[in-house]
Amino acid sequence: MSKISVVLIEDHDLSRIGLCAALKQFEDVEVIDNAANGNEGLQKIKTHQPDVALVDIGLPDIDGIEVTQKLKEYQANNPDFPTKILMLTMHDSEDSVMAAFAAGADSYSLKDVSMDNLVQAIRNTHEGNAWIDPAIARIVLKQAQSIKANPKPVDISPSPTTEENQTQAITAVAEEYQQLIETYPLTDRELEVLELIVAGCSNAEISEKLYITVGTVKTHVCHILNKLCADDRTQAAVRALRAGLVK
Repeated sequence: MSKISVVLIEDHDLSRIGLCAALKQFEDVEVIDNAANGNEGLQKIKTHQPDVALVDIGLPDIDGIEVTQKLKEYQANNPDFPTKILMLTMHDSEDSVMAAFAAGADSYSLKDVSMDNLVQAIRNTHEGNAWIDPAIARIVLKQAQSIKANPKPVDISPSPTTEENQTQAITAVAEEYQQLIETYPLTDRELEVLELIVAGCSNAEISEKLYITVGTVKTHVCHILNKLCADDRTQAAVRALRAGLVK
């Protein structure tokens, strides 16, 4: 069985050592290298070209936001570069969550996630399916609603060390998502269901909130996934947030 290769960037020694040891328990994941800062991590990612880079947002030199931005810029010039980015963020930092989301990582997980969920996030990310923790989705949804109510740029960078990091709005829509939206517009009811998906609601909870049957919810979810060309609810949530579909 082919293993998912991982490079871990984490500045806290105990956390880094602990994560490396914990991930060894999973047969399909292999940490091939690790780094204690962003610049070293960038070089190791470029050298090893792992399947997934596990990047902590808080690093001592350049933070995980800038690591992600630099990797995305590198990938734009090297389209065959395979690495996907799984960003680790903290529960209590709304600014950090928003900055991580704006940076364009492929997936987002809380740092205190269980190992089973972290490995599932790694697997999903490797397979090309975005992973976004429900708590992170709720923060992004709350901020998106605030921006729509008061549309102006919001400073969401926790460490504005460079000019491009100082102000980042989350309202940009990727071109392929915009084309999807224009080609397959969502109905008002589908948008309501989508917003509840982003908020982390189950089908039963959506059914209760919208006063419709679970079967009807499943039908709406199926239509939403098809229209957004998403493989699952998590990927649909990420695309909805990036495209500004949620109200």
